[in-house]
Order: sequence, then structure tokens, then C-alpha cells
Amino acid sequence: MVLNYIWIGFFLIAFVVALFKLLVFGDMTIFPNIMNSTFEYAKMGFELSLGLTGVMTLWLGVMKIGENGGAIKLLSKGISPLFNKLFPEIPKNHPVHGSMVMNIAANMLGLDNAATPLGLKAMNELQELNKTKDTASNPMIMFLVLNTSGLTIIPISIMVYRAQMGAADPSDIFIPILLSTFVSTLAGIIAVSIAQKINLFTKTILLYLGSITLLLTGVIWGFTVLSSEKLNMVSSVAANIILFSIIIGFILLAIRKKINVYDSFIEGAKDGFSIAVKIIPFLVAILVGIGVFRASGAMDSLMSGIAWLFTSIGLNANFVEALPVAFMKPLSGAGARGLMIDAMNQHGVDSFVGRLACTFQGATDTTFYIIAVYFGSVGIRKVRHSVTCGLIADLAGLIAAIFIAYLFFHT
Repeated sequence: MVLNYIWIGFFLIAFVVALFKLLVFGDMTIFPNIMNSTFEYAKMGFELSLGLTGVMTLWLGVMKIGENGGAIKLLSKGISPLFNKLFPEIPKNHPVHGSMVMNIAANMLGLDNAATPLGLKAMNELQELNKTKDTASNPMIMFLVLNTSGLTIIPISIMVYRAQMGAADPSDIFIPILLSTFVSTLAGIIAVSIAQKINLFTKTILLYLGSITLLLTGVIWGFTVLSSEKLNMVSSVAANIILFSIIIGFILLAIRKKINVYDSFIEGAKDGFSIAVKIIPFLVAILVGIGVFRASGAMDSLMSGIAWLFTSIGLNANFVEALPVAFMKPLSGAGARGLMIDAMNQHGVDSFVGRLACTFQGATDTTFYIIAVYFGSVGIRKVRHSVTCGLIADLAGLIAAIFIAYLFFHT
């Protein structure tokens, strides 16, 4: 529903702006430019979707090896002690712990097809424990905010789009996204814990969150002492070593469980092909809407106004061109993806704006969509502090993405 209003808005605003330019300034080229943009962006959407097939097939094949090999279960065991402390109102050893941990683990590995069913299952089990059926319980809100904060170890789809658009190193956004999404998740946990009076200063929570925070803080500090040339080289090498190590780890886990690695890859690869084909109409639709909005001049006027605001108070405004992705992400994942692609297309896939747009895309998740789907599936009408905490996590991820992108990519 949200995406419907956004898409209509692109066209209506573009029409009003174009009509104004025609009548007031006599711009006779504005409407031809808008119509040309519809064909141009439709062609780009189709070609991009079709070109995704190979890379998407590869990565979903690899992820299926990890899934069948037990990567989700292994990750679940690692984070389950933390979950026991973050959800104090759930009885110990209750089955819902397993569903929640599996959902978060699948999200962290970028396994959307596995994560959503597990998430809905967990929400139904939480509803069984909920005494007030139309009102979100505390565990429901914590679980939902963990989902909306978008904690992801492997941002598969973003790397796939960067590869398709010709990035010199599609994985160079891996570490910036990892850092940004952790900040978002940490902010979400803190916000919910304050609202629900959860004690974060327990030994288990401090061990988990404290150690990860110190590690990632050390990573950021280490990169600040490097020159821009060495920083790009070190981050690129480190990201690719980590990613390839994960692939090897998936294969070794599968071998240990005596899983047929090749057959698992083929099984996942088939999903990759079908997904790449299915997204064609969706990607074409959103890109055409963005193309019309940009061709009318509305996008440039909006960004110029925001840039003026930041420069007037003495701040560097190079990040402004990527802001539409950040604004759109809480509302629509498809809309944000289209704006990310548009940013890379307009400014260059390896430009500062292009990379920052990708970092925004990976830093958080679609807050309002997740709230609607997860709470809607169990009939929750009173969401309490879930929206506020979810948006706090989004804002923290947005700010972190800007600072981290300036550290890694700005010259």
C-alpha cells in the first residue's frame, strides 16, 4: 500500500513540476524528456534484472549450501544465550526461542526466503504467550525491532547489484554495511530495553554486545589511521577474505554433515534464476517512477534544497544525493532499491554517492513493512513503542552510514 502511494506520488509531482516549467518558463523540452526517461529507465530495469540472473544464481546456490550444511543452526547456538536475556518475559526453554533465533540467524546470513517464514512462525508463538491479543507484548516488540534494524552479515543483494552495474570491487561496501547495521541494531536494543526496563548490564549481555562493540570500534579506529589508498586496499582485501572464508566454511559444514554440496548449490541456484526473473516487473515499475520524478527536475530541486540547508550551517553536503535511499528504506524496500540503483546510475557505481546509497540500503530494514506484516499476521492493532524504537534504530543506522562512508570512501 505504501509503495502504491509513493509510486503515484512520483508521477503526480513530476506532472505538476513539469507543467509549471512549461507554463512559467516556457520549457518545451520538459515533457519529451519525461517520456524519454520512461523508455530509458524501463530498458535499464529490464537489462539490469536480466543481468542479475548469473550472480543471483551463484550466491543463492552458495547460501543454500550453508543452509543445508547447518550454518543457521550453528549461528543460532551462538546467539541463543543473548536472546535468553533480551526476552526475560519468555519462559526458559520455550520453543519460541528457537524460532526467533533461527529467524535472526537467517536474516544475518541474508536468507530472506528462510527468514520470513521463521519470523512469522515466531510471531505466532509469541502471540500464544500474549495475554492481550490486540496489543503488542514486550517480547514481540523486541523481536520486531531486531528485524527492522536489519542486522546482516552478508549483504548479498547489494553486492549482486553492484557487480551487475560494473563495480570494480562489488564487495567493498561489505565492512561499511556491517558496521552501520550493527550500530542500528545496538541502538534498537538499547531503545527497547529502556522502554521495557530490561537490564543490559548483565554479564551475558555485556559479554556479547560489549565484545562486538569493542571489536568493531577497533576496526573503525584502525581504518582511521590508514591513508585513503591503504584504507581502500585493506578494506577490500579484508572483505573478500571474510566472504570467501564464509563460503569455504559453508562447504566444510556441508561436507561434515555429509550433504551433497553440488546438489545443494543447484537447488539454491534454481531459486536464484526464478527470483531474478520475477523481479523484472517490480524493478521496471519503480525505476520508471524514479526516472519520471528525476526528469521533471523534482528530484534535483529537493536535493538542492537539502544540500543548501547543510552547507548553510557549514557541513559537507556530498552525502545529500544518497539521502533518498535512507528516507525511502523504512517505507519500502523495493523503492529504496530503485533509488539505490538510480544513485549508482547517475553518479557512478564506485562514486561516493553510489557507495553511500548501498550502505544506506544495507544499514537498516523496511520498518513499516515489517511492522505491518508481522503484527498483521497475528492481529495486533496497538503497536505501543515498536514504531518509535524501530525509527530510532533506523536513524542511528543512517547517521552511522554517513560517518562510515566518509571514512571509507570520501576523498
